[in-house]
Amino acid sequence: MTEKKSAIVEEAREVLRIEAEGLMQLIDRVDDGFVSMVERIYASAGRVVVGGIGKSGIVGRKIVATLNSTGTRSFFLHPVEAMHGDLGMVVPDDIFLALSTSGETDELNVLVDSIRGIGCTVISLTGNKESTLAQNSDIVIDVGVEKEACPMGLAPTSSSTALLAMGDALAVTLINKKQFTSSDFKRFHPGGALGQRLSSRVADMMLTGESIPRISLDSTMEEAIQMVNSMGLGATLVCTAANKVAGIVTDGDIRRNLTEQKDIWGLPVETVMTQNPKCAYPETPAYDALGLMETYEITVLPITADDGTICGILHLHDILGKGEFRFEPKKRAL
Repeated sequence: MTEKKSAIVEEAREVLRIEAEGLMQLIDRVDDGFVSMVERIYASAGRVVVGGIGKSGIVGRKIVATLNSTGTRSFFLHPVEAMHGDLGMVVPDDIFLALSTSGETDELNVLVDSIRGIGCTVISLTGNKESTLAQNSDIVIDVGVEKEACPMGLAPTSSSTALLAMGDALAVTLINKKQFTSSDFKRFHPGGALGQRLSSRVADMMLTGESIPRISLDSTMEEAIQMVNSMGLGATLVCTAANKVAGIVTDGDIRRNLTEQKDIWGLPVETVMTQNPKCAYPETPAYDALGLMETYEITVLPITADDGTICGILHLHDILGKGEFRFEPKKRAL
């Protein structure tokens, strides 16, 4: 690498280091104030109204987009436009989220006075807890950073990243608080490839016929493992003589049993399989099947008729698109 290229790489890395350090500083500031913000928004019958000027306004629009797409009704209110008529959109039940690193943005502080006059709760995300904005807020969230990544300290860089990250923390916390599900996500995202897949029926995407990995109830684990390996779905169905689902053997079942006993090859599959697995029907909407997978942290669903006869099998990738999405495992209490 030439000296010039090396300098560019190091400058870029330094920007990322500075911004990462700024974000890490926010972790210890998530306190009772943040909890109060989430509780107020969750309990509110109104909307989240986000306001900001300049780069903070751009970040505010992104926060609004994230909140709306995950079930929290929001809109962006430009402070200048608000004072020329748009303030009429705000009602007392709304919560105003004011974004300003300095907390001394004149246009925003003038708007806050009017917002308080309407009767709204005012929450500020600011880097200055002693600012005019902070003093006029019901809840103050500190998003201050030690330094900007801009070498002149003028262009909002680390500070705008901090605002954006705290907005994401708010949105994700509200997702969990509201128990927002995959089917809810589908309702708010009807367009695009993902929306089209989630709008389909299970019958439109399930594997059928010889593509279904299955073994009989009297099989051994050696046969089960061979079937799992050969079909590439990470599981095999176990079926009765009448072609009904008796159970399922997954990669996870195999791994768990291998940790308990080294020789599982000769074991009857019935001793290892998961009995009465979660199933879906051919007419089940894909977003319901996805919700079932997410709830029970599974990636494969047997598809059956009303009487339990096997019709097909559905993998998570068939719904979401192979390699595009994945579930993050839930953290279990110790």
